[in-house]
Amino acid sequence: MGTIYIPVKVNPEGSPPRMRKQALADPVETMKFSDSWRDGIIHINMSKTVLPLSQECREIILGSLLGDGSLKIHQNYVTPRFSFRHSIKQTSYFKWKVSKLTEISTEKNVWLQKPDGFGGAKLRYQSRADSRLTNLFSLVSKGDKKVVTRKWLNQLSPLSLAVWWMDDGSLIGGGRDGVFCTDSFSKGQVEIIRKYLKVVWGLDTSIGEIKRSNNRHFFRLYIRSVEQLKNFFRLIIPHIKVQEMLYKVCIKYKDRELQQRWISEMVALSHFSENDIVRSFR
Repeated sequence: MGTIYIPVKVNPEGSPPRMRKQALADPVETMKFSDSWRDGIIHINMSKTVLPLSQECREIILGSLLGDGSLKIHQNYVTPRFSFRHSIKQTSYFKWKVSKLTEISTEKNVWLQKPDGFGGAKLRYQSRADSRLTNLFSLVSKGDKKVVTRKWLNQLSPLSLAVWWMDDGSLIGGGRDGVFCTDSFSKGQVEIIRKYLKVVWGLDTSIGEIKRSNNRHFFRLYIRSVEQLKNFFRLIIPHIKVQEMLYKVCIKYKDRELQQRWISEMVALSHFSENDIVRSFR
């Protein structure tokens, strides 16, 4: 089906074109990202700055790798690229993620991917091949496959957990249970995650098996208690900055008083207004 690149305008702050190409090849160059997609164009100002990979960038990548993210070394390269994709229905969340990854981005890091038989059109991001991602690649991979280890999990933060939940977490059971879609990991690796969540964050989860018609088996993590859900959401809500993702933490009650209490707590934990949060209950 192929891909379609979204046109990009670059302001190299006065650099001539020949200097622009040299700057883009620099592994420690950063980008100033303007959150403006007028007429389908991402406006990016390029500025060369020598910086290590920021802690925030690391935390977002490590959380996303438990979810929709991928870290791979492509053919003819020696350093990895980080990539992910989201439905166009999650455009605001996609843009937020991209805005936090400017230090590993290029001028053609985003494109629109046509439907491929697994849902509709998607927005896709791919970083430059960057040597600063090599340590992360070694941390989360064996060969070309992601493998969960406690060493990886020990580097997660509440921000990482928030990204993981926004990527692959869902409310089920009428909005009173939760599930992490850990389909890409073995049962043993999901058990490592379960133990980590209990020991480090005090979160009780259970493993459930999903059987497909092609005789494939997947394993997912479930949160079966409303109180456990609330404890987890108290960790991650301060790090949810996009209104369209609030629905993922909207625990639903039949009792109006209990519902209002949770809405009020969400307001206190986040930077969103009560009206913003009420609109997210759907």
